[in-house]
Amino acid sequence: MTADALPSASAPSALDPVLAEAGRKLFAGEAGFFWAAAPSGKLPPMGTLEIAFAGRSNVGKSSLINALTGRKALARTSHTPGRTQELNFFDVNGRFTLVDMPGYGYAAVSKQKVQAWTGLIHDYLRGRATLARVFVLVDSRHGLKAADNEIMDLLDKSAVSYQIVLTKVDELKKGEAEKRVAETLDALKRRPAAYPEVVVTSSRAAEGIGELRAAVAKLLAERGALDLSEFAA
Repeated sequence: MTADALPSASAPSALDPVLAEAGRKLFAGEAGFFWAAAPSGKLPPMGTLEIAFAGRSNVGKSSLINALTGRKALARTSHTPGRTQELNFFDVNGRFTLVDMPGYGYAAVSKQKVQAWTGLIHDYLRGRATLARVFVLVDSRHGLKAADNEIMDLLDKSAVSYQIVLTKVDELKKGEAEKRVAETLDALKRRPAAYPEVVVTSSRAAEGIGELRAAVAKLLAERGALDLSEFAA
């Protein structure tokens, strides 16, 4: 399935070539880990704009981050859901900070650990002036679940901009992706902090990676952290 097959409300009908090139170069540079914040630890000093990635455990978050940055192991991937237990901060090309948030909604994790993670996430979202957006990853095979609605409730209350990214779209049958996008967009209409576009991706099939990179570039440009004239032909 290609982005051209998606409903026009979910994404631009054609990817802007300047944004596409900006996104490509943005993620083609250096990227490296520099800070981990555990529930009992401290957050790093605020610096460049931060773009966070959140999602249910086993949603494919680490795989997507690795695909975005073109690296095999920038973010840890594991067959054991709930392995990411800290807020991990990565500097991307000196332009922005990518934040890998702990996975949520995994029933086998102890209540005490869930409470610790929840507290960590609350602390991070509260008054973090450099946080530009949270990309909330949702498994396209299952759509929005209760745990996703809970994190969106928190983001709405915190007035933190967020955007839904559907993952694992290559595992859907023909026609299912369009239906899932429409359902998701309908659910977002009632949410004040939600960005009204959905990005559809597959790390395994490399679908939607360019679109997501472009979305990051557009956001940075809107916040004054990226000059798109650098990438114009």
